Amino acid sequence: MLVLLRLISLVLVVSAIMLLGADIVTSLENGGKVMVRSLDQVAMLFSPAGITAFHAWCAAHLPGFLSHGIVSLMGLWGWAVTGVPGIILAFLFGRRTADVSEH
Repeated sequence: MLVLLRLISLVLVVSAIMLLGADIVTSLENGGKVMVRSLDQVAMLFSPAGITAFHAWCAAHLPGFLSHGIVSLMGLWGWAVTGVPGIILAFLFGRRTADVSEH
C-alpha cells in the first residue's frame, strides 16, 4: 500500500512540474506576461465537449454547494491542484530512515 501511495505521489508531483513548465514556456512566448492555466483550461485541451458535459452533469446531479465547490476547484491553477496533494502524500508516505537498509 505504501508503494502505491508513493507512486501516486510521484505521478502527482511530476504532473505538477510538467504543468508549471508549460506555464513558464507559455509566459515566455507571450513576452513575459504571466500565463497560468487553470485545471479547467488543461482539461479543455483534452476534451472541450467532455469538460462541458462534466460541468452540466455536476450542475444537474450534485447539490449546489458541491457543484460550486467542483467549479471552484477546476478554476485553481493546474500545477497547484496536482502538486500540493502530491507533496503532502510524499511527506506522509515517503521513505523512512528505518526503511533504508545500511550496506
